[in-house]
Amino acid sequence: MPVFNDFFGQFGGRFVAEVLRAPLEELENAFITAMGDPNFLNELAQIQKEYIGRPTPLLPARNASKLLGGAQIYIKLEGLANTGAHKINNAVGQVLLARRMGKTRIIAETGAGQHGVATAAVCAKFGLPCRIYMGEVDIRRQRPNVFLMELYGAEVVSVKSGSQTLKDAVNEALRDWSGSFPDTHYLLGSALGPSPFPDMVREFQAVIGREVAQQTQDLNVAAMIACVGGGSNSIGFFEPFLDKPRPRLIGVEAGGRGPGHGQNAVRMSGEGRPGIVQGYKSFFLLDDDGQVMDTHSVSAGLDYAGIGPQLAALGQTGRIEFTSASDTEVLDAVKFFARHEGVVFALESAHAGAVALKLAPTLPRDQALIVNMSGRGDKDIFISAKYINPEPWFQFLKDEVQRHES
Repeated sequence: MPVFNDFFGQFGGRFVAEVLRAPLEELENAFITAMGDPNFLNELAQIQKEYIGRPTPLLPARNASKLLGGAQIYIKLEGLANTGAHKINNAVGQVLLARRMGKTRIIAETGAGQHGVATAAVCAKFGLPCRIYMGEVDIRRQRPNVFLMELYGAEVVSVKSGSQTLKDAVNEALRDWSGSFPDTHYLLGSALGPSPFPDMVREFQAVIGREVAQQTQDLNVAAMIACVGGGSNSIGFFEPFLDKPRPRLIGVEAGGRGPGHGQNAVRMSGEGRPGIVQGYKSFFLLDDDGQVMDTHSVSAGLDYAGIGPQLAALGQTGRIEFTSASDTEVLDAVKFFARHEGVVFALESAHAGAVALKLAPTLPRDQALIVNMSGRGDKDIFISAKYINPEPWFQFLKDEVQRHES
């Protein structure tokens, strides 16, 4: 039975308005009870196998490893999970929990859209109405995912307040939940927010790391590398190894355009400072007045000013090493793995790939690097194409508009 915590060292907690205390306590009690119920766990395992497509493969990146020299790279292909990313692991778990609690409506927030797509798909599978809050900026840059959410039957609400990105979508979802919790479950997508969400998301995502532990039993694993926005893929990937001295656990933040306010989303390895935002204490990018600063990343899913509280605590103790990758390095990693391994990383996941490209040549050949490809890059075509091959892409878009208008 896992141990659940309100706090991880000084981080975490439940700093919310009185109106949200009762639904969070109800959720915590239901979650702890469900995780001790073999019937719930058996149903979860069955759906993971039949609907998500677990276990996902661990791909030996032999071509990349040969070209780079040094350590052997292996890629955990979470992009092969149903809906194209790791987000569905948590969505399935929370929808099963919501159904167990008698909730009849689901709301969620999304940034890059993968959590929204996963939530919409699972709600369609279980016949639950679904509303998803998404920043207007993210809607513009992730239109394919908006189409998919609506195809699954979800209502997508454009958030036009603040920076019109993920943090503002979270605010709107919390506002909705405050007035609707008797029949509504808020399906938070990352390992952050007020307790019990960090524990809950970690447990539903830990299936990734537990599979990796089985798949790497015969390997000399030097390091595991994952991108880190809020932290759902990384904390699930790292979970079985958190209490062990090795392998190295490396979290990669969004280096964006480079140093400077509003140019990146680097919290742990940059200018983050402790603060309390959106119901929990962690590291955030805050100005001198304690206000959340604007962020930037080529990847919408890492464009967030905070980080999950358990990851913040593990960063302070040194169990997780934090670094960053720039937008340019990320796009280079997308091209490298596409051309040499036939795998297209999501822009978020390519942050981990970029660090693997730098780290592998520095390590012996008998060691292994495990990279979590938390999602595949289909969703990013409207972003990545304009950087990687802009002229034919823009011409295609112009032609499509002309065909539509004719």
